[in-house]
Amino acid sequence: MPTAEEDRAITAPAKSDPDAQPLTPRQLQSMVPIQALRGRPKSEHKKLLVSVRYSQEVVVYFKSTGEGWQARMDGVLRQYVASQPRNR
Repeated sequence: MPTAEEDRAITAPAKSDPDAQPLTPRQLQSMVPIQALRGRPKSEHKKLLVSVRYSQEVVVYFKSTGEGWQARMDGVLRQYVASQPRNR
């Protein structure tokens, strides 16, 4: 760690540069850790990770529909589930 004198020598040029001013305590307090900003937002409808085997024709068909094919496949399965009676 630098001594107090070394720290003053390091920060003096930064303080004299109008484009590189040190952050104020208020700015520092409002900062958010980068980890909190990474990845996609959490969904309200969590999905389960499972391993399933489908026939090749089914997978080829859905993949041929383009990006988002897994979501479309999920939609078809959800429609099927919704159409079934619940007394099982």
